[in-house]
Amino acid sequence: MLILLPPSETKRSGGEAVPLDWSLLAYPALSVKRRSLARALVSLSRHPEAAMAALKLGRTQLFELDRNRELLRSPTMPVIDRYTGVLFDGLDAATLTVPQREFAQAHLVVHSALLGPLAALDPIPAYRLSHDSRVPDLTLNKHSLKQHWAADVQKLLGRTEGLLLDLRSEAYVALGARPVRPNSIYLRVVADSGDSQRRALNHFNKKSKGEFARALIDSGQEFGAVADLIDWARSVGISLAPGAPGELQLLVEQHLASKGQPAKSTIFTAQ
Repeated sequence: MLILLPPSETKRSGGEAVPLDWSLLAYPALSVKRRSLARALVSLSRHPEAAMAALKLGRTQLFELDRNRELLRSPTMPVIDRYTGVLFDGLDAATLTVPQREFAQAHLVVHSALLGPLAALDPIPAYRLSHDSRVPDLTLNKHSLKQHWAADVQKLLGRTEGLLLDLRSEAYVALGARPVRPNSIYLRVVADSGDSQRRALNHFNKKSKGEFARALIDSGQEFGAVADLIDWARSVGISLAPGAPGELQLLVEQHLASKGQPAKSTIFTAQ
């Protein structure tokens, strides 16, 4: 079973004083593409004006260029500890036990724009690169990241066995499509609209995916088929059902904001 997550724009600083070691990253077949893109990003980030335009950064984000320039020699930390933001708040890696982290390492993959798919505990530096960034360097032939990654990532995912659960945003799906087979499924987060219809959820989408990934880790189970996953979800109060062909719908309960309190959502339904 493989749970595929998108990355986050934001990263935690610091880490162990051990620089990026390509041999410690999962999926070594991607090493050449990883190295060429990393070198190109370091080179680009030495030219602030060009880098800010290519990476779509504002004046208050110049520290991101510092990170990029140092990424080949800066401290590293495990993937699920490095990324921050709404989805990774929902995952809450800081509260995982050692056995849960080992389960995540075996079954959770985060699709980085810079490094491609990574296992949960792979040690990586802080960096800034988004799915729609362009890195104008001869090693990339001035191609987009889609052109750089899509064929290799698609081939890699095509070799995976068992259940593949794709929680990525559609922007990251474009950087490498999952295989088309019965046990390869895309998760779409939806909410009841109040008129017996379901609509795609935007504001709480990332949070719900993070919470769902955490629930899967907490279960400690490796599901072999979509039907088994749906049965498990029902048993723990998660509403999961077939959607469009090749998709599952995760139904989220929303609670409107009360006075002085923010709106909330949860993937768990009343038992």
